[in-house]
Amino acid sequence: MWQTALKKVFKKKMPLFCASIIIFFLAVAFACQFLGLASTWDAPIGAQYLPPAFTTFDMWLGTDILGRSVMYKVIQGTRIALSVGIITAILAAPIGIFFGMVSGYFGGFIDDVIVWFITTLSSIPSILLIIAISYSMGRGMTAVYIALTATSWIALARILRGEVLKHKQREYLIAAESIGVGHGQRIFKHLLPNVTHQIILSMTFMVEIAIRSEVLLSYLGLGVQNLPSWGKMIDDAKGELSTGVWWQLTGATVAMFFLMFAINVLGDYVRDALDPKAHS
Repeated sequence: MWQTALKKVFKKKMPLFCASIIIFFLAVAFACQFLGLASTWDAPIGAQYLPPAFTTFDMWLGTDILGRSVMYKVIQGTRIALSVGIITAILAAPIGIFFGMVSGYFGGFIDDVIVWFITTLSSIPSILLIIAISYSMGRGMTAVYIALTATSWIALARILRGEVLKHKQREYLIAAESIGVGHGQRIFKHLLPNVTHQIILSMTFMVEIAIRSEVLLSYLGLGVQNLPSWGKMIDDAKGELSTGVWWQLTGATVAMFFLMFAINVLGDYVRDALDPKAHS
């Protein structure tokens, strides 16, 4: 199913284009993390607020108030954004899958308790909860990971609960139960493959929301510290526009736009290709 779905997706130009963008961003983040790309982002390369110039790579987006390369800061911001997005999705997805599958499959008292817990968390505005957790744990990457993970699994759990409740009434699961198939096999062999498309779509949104939340936290001064996050760059640039310095804001927002666009569009195409209803 996966091979057929991926072939169907990448026959089209738009998802192929979006996948290329994501691969490019991932390659940049990998090069930052392991190959030292833009590692000298905090070293001045010239006078303050030099405009963009194509003389050298580090001058493509000019310099900031301290004479540092804005291009290098955007590249480092890519590493931070993808690290936060991917790690948050990896940590939050198993929690959402567990609670959603258990709640929908077993029902009864277990379902009531899980639904109460999810509803209670959902009643709190997610961004306020993220800010509260991040603020209480102190600034830094670890606090960001924990804060985003604590809130990102909720939507996936609710979606999977609804999907499992629907699938429980279908013939294939009733037949499996009638021939004595155990709970584990019914969940992992029958239910889980039929909700994979929802998990993929939800993880796509997790990555996107985590990146946007990290940008917002950094903008508010509650995110990563002493690193060139896109949110920190936007915060630094808000007072620069009045003086005609536009390149720091432009670099951060354009990079964020292309990454968000590519993740959303590709996620939608993969979701549609994996949706069992599309093949019925």
